[in-house]
Amino acid sequence: MSRAGEKLKAIRIQLGLSQKQLAKKLGVAESFINEVEQGRKILNESLINKLSKIAGKDINDINMSIEEEVSREDVDIKETSVKVNKANISKAISSEVNDVWNNALSSILKTIPVYKYNLKDTVGSRQLPVMANKIEGYALDKVLYLLIEEDDMIGFRIAKGDIAFAHITHEIENNAICLVEYNSERVIRQIKKLDSNKILLISNKGSLRTETAYIKDINVIAKLDRLEIKL
Repeated sequence: MSRAGEKLKAIRIQLGLSQKQLAKKLGVAESFINEVEQGRKILNESLINKLSKIAGKDINDINMSIEEEVSREDVDIKETSVKVNKANISKAISSEVNDVWNNALSSILKTIPVYKYNLKDTVGSRQLPVMANKIEGYALDKVLYLLIEEDDMIGFRIAKGDIAFAHITHEIENNAICLVEYNSERVIRQIKKLDSNKILLISNKGSLRTETAYIKDINVIAKLDRLEIKL
């Protein structure tokens, strides 16, 4: 167990929480908490801030514990009789620690772009934890975020400016809300199967609207899984 893992476990025990309870409060899997406590994974800054709020105190020194371990394992400075510039040594150590820290984070976090409907233009990004080489159960190359561009799904509480987590799929799933391409236009619609050949494309911009379409004319691009509402 690493010093950072020991510290997380001590904080959890002080709070009287099980690994499962703490994982739920932080919004991560129970296995992730266990791996952090075992020293196999580390908390990012966002999770440390959440943990600070739960604990009711600043616990950013967990970062210091991790950096001390990285420094101890990966930065070996030998004493020498030659006089050197202390400022340069400090800068070199800091750079090497940061490189190791960034490499460690990149193994458990992935930056997910926020796309417009064309899936070419990006308007930002989010970071999500990688679990068993997947993100929320999906392959790493299948996840993305979408910027909602219109209010044509406002009746589903999906408004222009919201951000939706989605995964790439071309399957037509009944009642799923998807990014689809139809009549040379990309839109968000709920899909309802009518039969083996036809579906309904459902929207709601203040009132419910349905449009019947042939399955062969529809290209499903991505299914929406979760929504971040703009306040």
